[in-house]
Amino acid sequence: MRIRSLGVIDDAVVELSPGFTAVTGETGAGKTMVVTSLGLLLGGRADPALVRIGAKAAVVEGRIALRPGSSAVLRAEEAGAELDEGTLLVSRTVSAEGRSRAFLGGRSVPVGLLAELADELVAVHGQTDQQGLLRPARQREALDRYAGDAVAGPLAKYAGAYRRLRAVAVELEELITRARERAQEADLLRFGLDEIAAVEPLPGEDVELAAEAERLGHAEALASAAALAHSALAGNPEDPESVDGATLVAGAHRALESVRSHDPALAALAERIGEVAILLGDVAGELAGYADDLDADPLRLAAVEERRAALTALTRKYGEDITAVLTWAQESAERLTELDGDDDRIEQLTAERDGLRGELSFLAQELTDARTEAAARFAEAVTAELASLAMPHARVSFAVGQSEDPEGVEVGGRTVAYGPTGADEVELLLAPHPGAPARPIAKGASGGELSRVMLAVEVVFAGTDPVPTYLFDEVDAGVGGKAAVEIGRRLAKLAKSAQVVVVTHLPQVAAFADRQLLVEKTNDGSVTRSGVTVLEGEDRVRELSRMLAGQEDSETARAHAEELLATARADG
Repeated sequence: MRIRSLGVIDDAVVELSPGFTAVTGETGAGKTMVVTSLGLLLGGRADPALVRIGAKAAVVEGRIALRPGSSAVLRAEEAGAELDEGTLLVSRTVSAEGRSRAFLGGRSVPVGLLAELADELVAVHGQTDQQGLLRPARQREALDRYAGDAVAGPLAKYAGAYRRLRAVAVELEELITRARERAQEADLLRFGLDEIAAVEPLPGEDVELAAEAERLGHAEALASAAALAHSALAGNPEDPESVDGATLVAGAHRALESVRSHDPALAALAERIGEVAILLGDVAGELAGYADDLDADPLRLAAVEERRAALTALTRKYGEDITAVLTWAQESAERLTELDGDDDRIEQLTAERDGLRGELSFLAQELTDARTEAAARFAEAVTAELASLAMPHARVSFAVGQSEDPEGVEVGGRTVAYGPTGADEVELLLAPHPGAPARPIAKGASGGELSRVMLAVEVVFAGTDPVPTYLFDEVDAGVGGKAAVEIGRRLAKLAKSAQVVVVTHLPQVAAFADRQLLVEKTNDGSVTRSGVTVLEGEDRVRELSRMLAGQEDSETARAHAEELLATARADG
């Protein structure tokens, strides 16, 4: 990893080797920044307060070796990342303003993708993770992780059934709670549909009736105008002296007919006058028919106005015109069918809910049985590991139980509370010595004991659900003496099957490392490239001496440091 402008680190390179790497240094030298850097590369939260004062941004770059064919490789390739001979370049930038960017294999990616890869690549443990282990929810997650497919299969089915039950319950509650509102809505729709059905409007009827009412209301004026127009065109039989349009046009046509053969232009005009004469005759005939057919019946006008009033009453309530009214009626009929079907829907959902509760009872029982069986194996394996961590008489166990709830599901003949992960309440118990009662580790474990329990849990996981890299940040806090030696020995054993990185202040732990990195500040309080060094030979003895006695040149401390290294080499 290369780290720039992060906390006290100005610009430093950290080379993490295979096996066991211990990171040591004075308090405040920046050891924890190594953990923070790796956390950023793995999608951790970007805190602008981490950016070194005076810098625009903090940058962490890393090269991660991936196992060929692993899901991490597939996920990275899906995101468009390019691998370099099986290694993946990862970069994370955090600006002083709080903006964060992530790059994977040269491609800009969402930070969330780094977090996805982290689950498979690295297990990070620090003081906050120890506190997390105190929570029953984390303890259940640990047990489920250890149980593997025995729990994962039923849990996936249970989770699906649980989500469906929640959706059914929400819909059912809404239907039942809104029953009164739906009944009122249905009554209003029925009233409107009955009102429209009583009138029986036809599409476009309002437009047609408006035109008819206009015509009937002016029947006399229309008839008089038609008669005058007919007289002007065809003449008035009662007045032989009157001059009409048809007679005048006919005279014009005759005048031209006698001379049309002498000029084609005049002949064309004669043709057009002939067409006018024909058109005048047609129009005159239609005017005569119009006047004869015009209905001036006042009863018909009254009937039309009455019908229009009925249609207007509908348009005032249900639409701007009859077309809109008919559309409302169609949509309302469909909605009414839906509302009328709610009772059937309630019945269906009630049956489905009861069926799902029965299914959840069965699956919850499966989960309880699988967890109980796995808990015994897990507790036995962790207890065996504690014996290797200077806690030979400690006993770990899991309490798998449930809480009574009359609204719950039936498990083991009891009605118990249930949630998205089942009905079980899981708690990790510790009896530190024979005769001591098994108590929750939150109450019964000291800081040193908790550190060893967590390490034992992780070692057990390494045998069943391994990840390539384990990072421990002062997991040995509160531990000393023989227990510290045993922790170092156990970490070295874990490092035979995985890469282990430990930030530690204990020389007993650091002595077992395959490589020891020293983080040192310069005179100005920053860590530069030269501030992260690999310790070998005499330099390593001096650092272990400092860790033991606070004095690099103490002969007693040096002898003890050399003894620790010899013990570690002998174990290796």
